[in-house]
Amino acid sequence: MAGQAAVDALVALLDLSELGPDTFLGVSPPVGPQRVFGGQVASQALVAAGRTVDPARSVHSLHGYFVRPGDPTEPITYSVERVRDGRSFSVRRSVATQHGKTIFFMSASFHVPEDGLDHQAPAPRVVPGAPTGDSAEPGAPDDRRVPPPEELPTLAERLAPYPERARALALREMPIDVRYDGEPGWVRPGSRRAEPHQRVWMRIDGTLPDDPLLHACALTFASDLTLLDSVLSAHGEVWGPGGVIGASLDHAMWFHRPFRADDWLLYDCWSPSASDARGLATGRLFTRDGRHVASAVQEGLLRRVGG
Repeated sequence: MAGQAAVDALVALLDLSELGPDTFLGVSPPVGPQRVFGGQVASQALVAAGRTVDPARSVHSLHGYFVRPGDPTEPITYSVERVRDGRSFSVRRSVATQHGKTIFFMSASFHVPEDGLDHQAPAPRVVPGAPTGDSAEPGAPDDRRVPPPEELPTLAERLAPYPERARALALREMPIDVRYDGEPGWVRPGSRRAEPHQRVWMRIDGTLPDDPLLHACALTFASDLTLLDSVLSAHGEVWGPGGVIGASLDHAMWFHRPFRADDWLLYDCWSPSASDARGLATGRLFTRDGRHVASAVQEGLLRRVGG
């Protein structure tokens, strides 16, 4: 499933059922991976938290921990604690459970709009015809150029030469259009050069309703798709047999400026450190006109696996 049909399925996935006061129920797609996708449980936990907050207050940050693998065949219960409602901020704690055990928990903060200082670091320049790949030092200011998304192959086109890798993704619903500037992690071992930055264009592959919380939840879902891949990119490593297997340990996001998740966003990611079978990845999300709308940080467990 792809395009608007997949987007509608994502919207339905994020439309949690209310079980009682501050308690909600979420389900997983009928066909998918053997464990619940981390972006799904994080976005559903944010939906649950947001349902208990005044809509005039927008989410500005979230911090979550993945405690246990989720079972996609069982519903997930989300319980929300109203930690605080102040004059400007509301804080919530959202806990996801299955079989009586916590699989994920999140703290999220919501803020009323205010005027204040406004600045951002420069975004990569979007230049038609720019070469793919990147040789700049990670985190350093530079004049990096990025091709527009229309000039980059679709994920299906990227994976066409690697049918054995494409099969691993074939059963997933694809509500997000992802375009890599450089090789993705789903290629054969030895087919990927080391690059300090990993950049992808992404957007919800259809139209979302005009609900800012839904767009924040959709971006939370999407942000978990490629972030850890930047750790592998620094080494020219790949996912799967002959490469690395991984799992998200935690995930944090900050939302800086208004955006639509169904418009193209550039996800500029790099890894400042990897050690002790863990890798840290950080990413910035920009609109096409260079506005910095969100930031993400994630640490993952990364282990080598034989061919």
